[in-house]
Amino acid sequence: MRKQTNPDHGPRGTVQPLALNVVAGGAGFIGSHLCRALLDRGDSVLCLDTLQTARPSNLRALEGQPRFRFIRHDISQPLPPEVLRLAPRITRVWNLACPASPPHYQRDPEHTMLTNVVGTNHLLRLAETAKARFLLTSTSEVYGDPEIHPQAEDYRGNVSCTGPRACYDEGKRAAEALAFDYARAGRAQVRVARIFNTYGPNMDPSDGRVVSNLICQALRGDELTVCGDGSQTRSFCYVSDMVAGLMALMEAEIDGTEPVNLGNPAELTVNELLGHVIALTGTRAPVVHRPLPVDDPRRRRPDISRARALLDWAPRVALAEGLEATCAWFAEELASEPAAAGAAG
Repeated sequence: MRKQTNPDHGPRGTVQPLALNVVAGGAGFIGSHLCRALLDRGDSVLCLDTLQTARPSNLRALEGQPRFRFIRHDISQPLPPEVLRLAPRITRVWNLACPASPPHYQRDPEHTMLTNVVGTNHLLRLAETAKARFLLTSTSEVYGDPEIHPQAEDYRGNVSCTGPRACYDEGKRAAEALAFDYARAGRAQVRVARIFNTYGPNMDPSDGRVVSNLICQALRGDELTVCGDGSQTRSFCYVSDMVAGLMALMEAEIDGTEPVNLGNPAELTVNELLGHVIALTGTRAPVVHRPLPVDDPRRRRPDISRARALLDWAPRVALAEGLEATCAWFAEELASEPAAAGAAG
């Protein structure tokens, strides 16, 4: 991590650190944790988000911070002048601005694609103008339903370009291509993270992801829904580990022309995850099986050799510890906002 320089002081005496981070998608699940981590290390944060799928409550604890500012904006549209005027102060641009759960990104597939491609280009141009470092959060979905296991960064994937997930999968692949073209042309310092399944506090209870689904259903006493026979595998990374990996990648002195997998290589089946949730919550609700979604990957596990070598990074939070913290957060969330939680599906 870089050392902080002495802060400038604005005309009203407020502290204005030289390090200004633009975090697109900063009100989202991972984005809100990243904003908090950046503030905790002394940086300033300008958060951009449409709030279409993000939860405004994720930013509640940050709103009173003097070094935090929120602007509601859709990055598929040109960046507002008030952001462009800050270019001389911007040192880091983080692009986390895209819905990551299938129900959310399939709701408006055109907008998902434009957010990934046009939005990424807008932020890359900002980074180029500001001479700031740029990080794109890509996804394990670029590997599709993989035929090679575990997935290393040189695997080209098995992606359906015509299916209902293509707006996200192909959108992220195109965003990566843009970022790497900027890097090869020397137009921006680029970092690309391929994020695998992440979980933890600040998840949307109704986002349709397996961890939030099962925990919320268990806490409500609803039927526990499992897609397929539950033998499909995932590798779950706790959000604090993911944020640490993203920050390490952003600050790493690398050429940035290759993606880096970030995720937890500990693989387990959905049925095994279900067993953990039942044990933690004590639910006696029945388990109901539903058809697998179209193009849903059967196995997913990251090869994080590159992250270990380049970043000296690996996940530290064990699944049992992370699930316990996540269950406790959801229990408090559902108790305080029962109407907002809605039905998991």
